[in-house]
Amino acid sequence: VQLVESGGGLVQPGGSLRLSCTASGSRFTIYRMGWYRQAPGKQRELVAAVTNGGSTDYADSVKGRFTISRDTAKNTVYLQMNSLKPEDTAVYSCNGRLFVQFEGINDYWGQGTQVTVSS
Repeated sequence: VQLVESGGGLVQPGGSLRLSCTASGSRFTIYRMGWYRQAPGKQRELVAAVTNGGSTDYADSVKGRFTISRDTAKNTVYLQMNSLKPEDTAVYSCNGRLFVQFEGINDYWGQGTQVTVSS
């Protein structure tokens, strides 16, 4: 199973970006997918996540600005980031908690994508 991300980049404060993450492989079931971020010198933190049932969870710092959504047919999760601030600058990594046949339940990670908010 692989998680492939896209959509990072450089944006001015107040701007928007959309991140995408697609899970691919065979014989897996998604329990939860989400986005974490890690800024230089800081611990990795959960940004947003969505469960297989559609429940969502957000970090307080992004509530009202970021929206996580999913396309179950495409095994893809999106993170729409609006009103971006310089403090949102970080490497964003996609996480998937998946059940994989013969492997059980594990956390899988994407390669990470840089988001830089700067004027």
